[in-house]
Amino acid sequence: MRTTLTIDDDIAIELERLRRTRDASLKEVVNDALRRGIQEMTHRPKKKKRFRTRVFDVGGVLVASIDNTAELLAEIEGEAFR
Repeated sequence: MRTTLTIDDDIAIELERLRRTRDASLKEVVNDALRRGIQEMTHRPKKKKRFRTRVFDVGGVLVASIDNTAELLAEIEGEAFR
């Protein structure tokens, strides 16, 4: 089948790069890209595996608050840290 396509410049550059790399015709590269793209577009996306973070008990809290880092450093290192 013959048809006319207007291809964006960035896609045309990639197609030409692929054509040279594969030493293939533009027709072969475009058909391969379309086949792969159509397959990807028509198949259901894979379900993403849910990410879970393990919880570990690390014991009690050693400092009351970490909101004020200067105060925390003074408590840990002494006033000499400044």
